[in-house]
Amino acid sequence: MGDKAQTHHPGAAGRALAADRPASVRNVVLVGHSGSGKTTLVEALALTAGAVNRAGRVEDGGTVSDYDDIEHRQQRSVQLSLVPVAWDGIKINLLDTPGYADFVGELRAGLRAADAALFVVSASDGVDGTTRMVWEECAAVGMPRAIVVTHLEAARADFEEMTRICAEAFGGDDPDAVLPLYLPLRGPESPDGHACVTGLVGLLSKKLSDYASGERKESEPGEDQLPDIEEARDRLIEGIISESEDETLMDRYLGGEQVDTKTLIEDLERAVARGSFFPVLAAAPAAEGARQGLGTVELLQLITGGFPTPCEHPLPGVTTVDGEPRELKPCDTDGPLVAEVVKTSSDPYVGRISLVRVFSGTLRPDQPVHVSGHGLADRGHEDHDVDEKTGALSMPFGRQQRPVPHAVAGDLVCVARLGRAETGDTLSAKDDPLLMEPWQMPDPLLPLAIQAHSKADEDKLSQGLARLVAEDPTMRLEHNQDTHQIVLWCLGEAHADVALERLRSRYGVQVDVVPHRVSLRETFADRSAGRGRHVKQSGGHGQFAICEIEVEPLPGGSGIEFVDKVVGGAVPRQFVPSVEKGVRAQAAKGVAAGYPLVDVRVTLVDGKAHSVDSSDAAFQTAGALALREAAVEARIHLLEPVAEVTVLVGDDYVGAVMSDLSGRRGRLLGTEQVGSGRTLIRAEVPEFEIGRYAVDLRSLSHGTARFDRSYARHEPMPPQIAERIREQAGDDG
Repeated sequence: MGDKAQTHHPGAAGRALAADRPASVRNVVLVGHSGSGKTTLVEALALTAGAVNRAGRVEDGGTVSDYDDIEHRQQRSVQLSLVPVAWDGIKINLLDTPGYADFVGELRAGLRAADAALFVVSASDGVDGTTRMVWEECAAVGMPRAIVVTHLEAARADFEEMTRICAEAFGGDDPDAVLPLYLPLRGPESPDGHACVTGLVGLLSKKLSDYASGERKESEPGEDQLPDIEEARDRLIEGIISESEDETLMDRYLGGEQVDTKTLIEDLERAVARGSFFPVLAAAPAAEGARQGLGTVELLQLITGGFPTPCEHPLPGVTTVDGEPRELKPCDTDGPLVAEVVKTSSDPYVGRISLVRVFSGTLRPDQPVHVSGHGLADRGHEDHDVDEKTGALSMPFGRQQRPVPHAVAGDLVCVARLGRAETGDTLSAKDDPLLMEPWQMPDPLLPLAIQAHSKADEDKLSQGLARLVAEDPTMRLEHNQDTHQIVLWCLGEAHADVALERLRSRYGVQVDVVPHRVSLRETFADRSAGRGRHVKQSGGHGQFAICEIEVEPLPGGSGIEFVDKVVGGAVPRQFVPSVEKGVRAQAAKGVAAGYPLVDVRVTLVDGKAHSVDSSDAAFQTAGALALREAAVEARIHLLEPVAEVTVLVGDDYVGAVMSDLSGRRGRLLGTEQVGSGRTLIRAEVPEFEIGRYAVDLRSLSHGTARFDRSYARHEPMPPQIAERIREQAGDDG
């Protein structure tokens, strides 16, 4: 790992597309904040591994990161992308994830598909709160991790200081578990006093890797560099030995015994693979015309030598489609087929393409499979179990898809023409259908109300939205029955922008964004009475119906209660249901501002009928008129929905978050400490006040807080706000 002989032959990576055994695969996800250099690092690794030429281009044209036109227009990654390379006979699937918080769903998919993670941090920006949270997620499941420091060319970039920051941020109770494997060496200073990093010194081998020529060359470090190397080397050796399975090794080392480099490397690899030691490396893209970027060879050696194979990754829970647990051997190429769709995208020429991680068995082209998706009905994804046949299998290289003959357990592959497969679905054998436990996906909490721009768009809108949510399970589609709006629930503004652009560019649907309406209700504040009189004579049979009602408020959640207290047949039996139907129809339309009426008891107390002119329709109309008249004489409350909100936030931001919630008319219910340095705040807040809370909270907490919301109840609005809404309703009317 960094000290082994290099036997790689550049150019081989582009041809090594399909692995034949799980042990020859490494699945690595790159994690880091937006702008940390993940995509640039992926391209540098692909160049060093020979997957691209010196111009950073694949053989068929286009850069290795060419994936989506939206990414080029927005100048940032917005989705998970796969770049396969090969090094020393090992296929490495590099999963590049977006760093922006709105696309955390793509990050979660990458974590599901990977067996290890590279945390990319910028020497000029440091470690942000979101990256710390992802580190904790990986720690919770024991995922092996390494740290790559980028942007060392920036002014005031300091690798040693960045290593200290990483140890503080990621080391927890054991900062010596986060240590550098190499020290960067700077070349001569430029006129502005800044010196570029031109090489690395391996702390275990004490060899210098010089990249100044554009290609890695090994040499011996100078005498003046040895003191710094020895100090860092001693600390690294102690860190490695403390993780060794040989409990006597530390005592022997402290007693003066020299531990050979081979033993240290083997212990280091084991500690990295089991997620107990987290090496820090440095990397930089290749200069123009160069063949290798700084630190890329060392990083590829770490991945192939230190990161685990898919066989060492625990298999997610597997059941039958009926929920019966199923025990499977991890990465058994001859076992039952179990694969998972970790990403779905659309290609204008091929159609739907599914990025699939195979966990068991072997997947082949034109293979009958069972596609199963359960548990996302609340997001517009209906449960489905269908049989399909896979299309061609391929691996992506830029905009190209290169065919492969198979995908063994542990590998990733793109599958064409799975028409019903959605992100998160399980692929299994047709005669042995199985279902994988879904990974955790964030709840979309920013509403985006849309409507078709034209009649032509209206015809295509339904299909376009269905495809959109099939690709992205972090998006929820809602057809609100109260407000009659189509609402896309997104993770943030950037997520919403990408959704709109995909609707337009990918599915040819133009939509307009309209103000999101909250589902309000109306209720009577006190008792009232009304008389409905519907009497008309216009030749032939007339219309005659009179009814008198009393209305009284009920506790929240009671709905509409109808009581018949007519005596003496003033309203004939057959017309009492007609009155109720009219009352309920009017209640659904509202009596003050056009919102549904709830939580009242309507009692029919009297009325009159005509032996010829009374009818079902006449008494329905009279019932509606009576309710409207009762509303004129009563105080009507507007009820707004109140959400129970829980906010998980770092202790540094608790005061600001609580103050903000109070300013949103929130009622604080309490706080509790969650782990170290985190507080859970519980509050009840009117939904009117939290429409954009997903955006505002991110700004308030610098991206470190997250919240959940659930409907609690409807309750009366403050009079001044209710009056303003009534005025708006009157203007709209």
